[in-house]
Amino acid sequence: MSGVGKTTLGRRIAQVVDAPHTEIDGLFHGPNWTPRTTFLEDVADLASTEAWVTEWQYAGARPVLAARADLLVWLDLPFWTTTFPRVVRRTVLRRVRREALWNGNVEPPFHQILTDPDYIVRWAVSTRHKYRDQIPQLDHDSFGLSVVRLTSTREVDRWLKGPLARAVS
Repeated sequence: MSGVGKTTLGRRIAQVVDAPHTEIDGLFHGPNWTPRTTFLEDVADLASTEAWVTEWQYAGARPVLAARADLLVWLDLPFWTTTFPRVVRRTVLRRVRREALWNGNVEPPFHQILTDPDYIVRWAVSTRHKYRDQIPQLDHDSFGLSVVRLTSTREVDRWLKGPLARAVS
């Protein structure tokens, strides 16, 4: 879900496993927030490499990633006390700084939160339960992915320093 910390954790995992991290939003978003026509080709190119870390977003990309993934890490952090403040803080900072994101995009003006259901803060709220039922099924469906569910920032830190670090060494 937006703001949960997928990209930050992806970067941290990439350091531990010594693999490149590719932010999947950078592959998806073209100028003016339009989807890039080469998105699925770019995902296939990424997944064909020997080692990689990316986020689990975009339904069309999931089968491509799942075919080559070893593990899915599910950040299931408390929404109102952890994720919501993060997404609000990140959105405000990006907007105030006019931070260039993928392919020159910037966060839209704050007033659009009132009119745009896809405004990132509204999107985070409306989709906060989206993966609650989907992710647990990944262990049992055709993807057959192993899933590690992390439910707190403390648990994330322990997993990175403990089980993940041991598995790599």
